Amino acid sequence: MELTLQLKRLGKKKVKEVPFTLESHPKNLEDLLIGCVKHQVEAYNKKRTEVNVIGFLSPAEIQEQAQSGKVDFGEITNTTLANHQEAIDNVLLAFKDGLFVVFVDDEEITDLNTPLQLTSNSVVAFIRLTFLVGTYW
Repeated sequence: MELTLQLKRLGKKKVKEVPFTLESHPKNLEDLLIGCVKHQVEAYNKKRTEVNVIGFLSPAEIQEQAQSGKVDFGEITNTTLANHQEAIDNVLLAFKDGLFVVFVDDEEITDLNTPLQLTSNSVVAFIRLTFLVGTYW
């Protein structure tokens, strides 16, 4: 199933849109979150095990990376692989704790067991909430 994910942070104007493919049609929000996490953990682990053979950047790659504000060779020093179950537990706990909210086609989903009617035109938005910290002295 093809979806478009929108990744947002409160206080930031930039919205990152990512095309995303799920293996199966999620029945509810919990299935959607688990599918997204599994996909991301696999991509993360794959990146950790790949070997970067090319030791230089082309001028086009330098220009492209300069647009994002950081130019590097893409070397990864942390080769620790992520654990699927720990990542799933973390995302479910983060949702329950209110660290992020989920909108499907501009409608907020507040319960993990809410049934979803997703189509290939559906847009799923994850908004990470930023909390103020400090004391009142």
